[in-house]
Amino acid sequence: MTLSEMRRWLDTRGIQLTRSLGQNFLHDGNQLRRIAAAGDFQPGDQLLEIGPGLGPLTELLFTSGCPVLAVEKDQRLVEVLRERFAGVANLSVLHDDALEWLKREPRDWTGWKLVANLPYSVGSPILVELALSPRPPERLVATLQREVIQRIVAAPGTEQYGLLSLLLQVRYEPAGTFTIPSPCFFPPPDVESACVTLRRRVPELLTAAELDCFVRVVKLGFSQRRKMMRKQLRTAWAEPVLDAGLSAAGIAATARAEDVGLKAFVTLARYLHASTSQVSTASSASAS
Repeated sequence: MTLSEMRRWLDTRGIQLTRSLGQNFLHDGNQLRRIAAAGDFQPGDQLLEIGPGLGPLTELLFTSGCPVLAVEKDQRLVEVLRERFAGVANLSVLHDDALEWLKREPRDWTGWKLVANLPYSVGSPILVELALSPRPPERLVATLQREVIQRIVAAPGTEQYGLLSLLLQVRYEPAGTFTIPSPCFFPPPDVESACVTLRRRVPELLTAAELDCFVRVVKLGFSQRRKMMRKQLRTAWAEPVLDAGLSAAGIAATARAEDVGLKAFVTLARYLHASTSQVSTASSASAS
């Protein structure tokens, strides 16, 4: 879909784009093909697109032959998509708020890949919602603000490293990024954009129960990122257990969360979960 075609569809329908919905549509064919290629489609894959807009990426997705589910919040654009792609058997267009839909209708995403130019206003929570689902997608390919992409792939000790980095990297390995110039969008956004590819970790680093503990640990740890992490964590765990866990993970008692790597957080979460489970088991046994 060229820029002129995009303008024609909008003008014909009298559609004025809404900044609050993050409606900056990517029209550059080379960039769209790079995004689709990052999906690395294989036979049997199912593709999820969130925020398809007028459908320039959608077209590349369904021509792969894979089943595609496109979720669009704007009813005006849903009508355009259904008209443009009427009769495409392997495309389903859903009218819904994607973030609310993901929270409301959890599902098994095994065998799925997200490939999307996400709405910038809700892109991060959408990625986290998918990443922390019981059975997350095999791959996440997402276009977002370049600043957000930098946070997603950040390493400890950097300004960008934080909660978002850990909540995604515990389930996914960063597998490449590329920038997308503003003139490739209509209208051009006021921020720099980039695309990131995240590949699901196999095997998982944590069990489901350990993952719940991990999320609790990192959220508490970064609740006051400039302060010592131990002070935040001791509000949830007894100090002897916490100190033993920090020692097992090689984390100094004076460490701040922003300086602690994924591996250390994983080790700490495993230890704290195991300790909590042992206490619960002992309490149950004594009560009986």
